[in-house]
Amino acid sequence: MLYARTDAATKRARLRARLATGELLHFPGAFNPLSARLIQDKGMDGVYISGAVLSADLGLPDIGLTTATEVADRSRQIARVTDLPALVDADTGFGEPMNVARTVQALEDAGVAGLHIEDQVNPKRCGHLDGKAVVDTDTAVRRIRAAVDARRDPALLIMARTDVRGVHGLPAALDRLRHLVDAGADAVFPEAMRDLSELEAVRAAVDVPLLANMTEFGKSELYSAGQLADVGVSIVIYPVSLLRLAMGAAERGLDTILREGSLASEVPSMQHRSRLYELLDYEGYNHFDSAIFTYDPTSPDGPPDAVG
Repeated sequence: MLYARTDAATKRARLRARLATGELLHFPGAFNPLSARLIQDKGMDGVYISGAVLSADLGLPDIGLTTATEVADRSRQIARVTDLPALVDADTGFGEPMNVARTVQALEDAGVAGLHIEDQVNPKRCGHLDGKAVVDTDTAVRRIRAAVDARRDPALLIMARTDVRGVHGLPAALDRLRHLVDAGADAVFPEAMRDLSELEAVRAAVDVPLLANMTEFGKSELYSAGQLADVGVSIVIYPVSLLRLAMGAAERGLDTILREGSLASEVPSMQHRSRLYELLDYEGYNHFDSAIFTYDPTSPDGPPDAVG
C-alpha cells in the first residue's frame, strides 16, 4: 500500500549485485508511476526514467528544455512506488560541474539506483537525431568526476553516456569511453551504435557494465535480448516504448470516437478496471481504511492488523 517497502540503499545494492552476475537486465521506460508498477508486476529487472519521455509528457521536445528539478520530482514519484531499481537520464547534468554535483545529490535524494550523464553540448538534443554536438574530452571527464565525487552513497551507479559515435565515429567513441571509465564511471552507455559489432567493440574496450538502447525509430536496429547478451550487454533499456504504445492506443481510441460515436468496439482492448485496481492495491487501502475506522477500542480482541 502507498509506496514501495524497499529502501533506496537496498535497491542500489541489489542492482550492483545483479550487474556483477553478468546477466542481461531489462529496464523498460516508465512514463508515470503507474507504469512503473506494471513493469515490476511483469517481473522486469528495473525501471528506466527517460528524459525524452519526461519532455514529451510535458508537451515539449527533447532538446534540453526540462529542468533538474522536474527530473528529480518525476524520479521521486516513480522510484518510491516500485521495489525495482530506477535508472534515470540526467542529461548533461544541467550545467557546469557544480550543477552536475547538485543534480546527482538531488537524484540520490529522489531514491534512484543510478543515473547517466552525457557528453553533449548543453542544452542537448535527442541522441538519435542528426546535428548533435559534443563537448571535448576534458569537459566530459569533469562532468563524470563531479558526479562521482558528489554522490554520498557509494553504491549509487554513475553511468557515462557518450554521443561521440554519431559525431566523430566509433574509434573516437571508444577513446572517449576509456577516458570516462578512468574518470570513475561505473558503467557506460554508448548512444546510437550502428550494429552489434560496435557494441562488441565497446565491450572489448572497457571493463564495466554496458548499456544498450533499444529505442524504436532510431539509429540502432532492435536486437533481441539473446543477441545483446551474446555481445556482453549488461542492461537493455526500452526508453520510450511504453509511452509510444499508450499514445498509439489513445490515438486509435479517439479516432474510434470520431468514426463510430462510441468506444464500445475498443473495450476489449482496454485494461480492465479490476486489473487497474490490482496494480493500485485497492484491497490494501480498503483493508487499512476499514481497520482504522471500524476499529472498536473497547473490543477484547485488540486492534486488527491495519497494515496488512
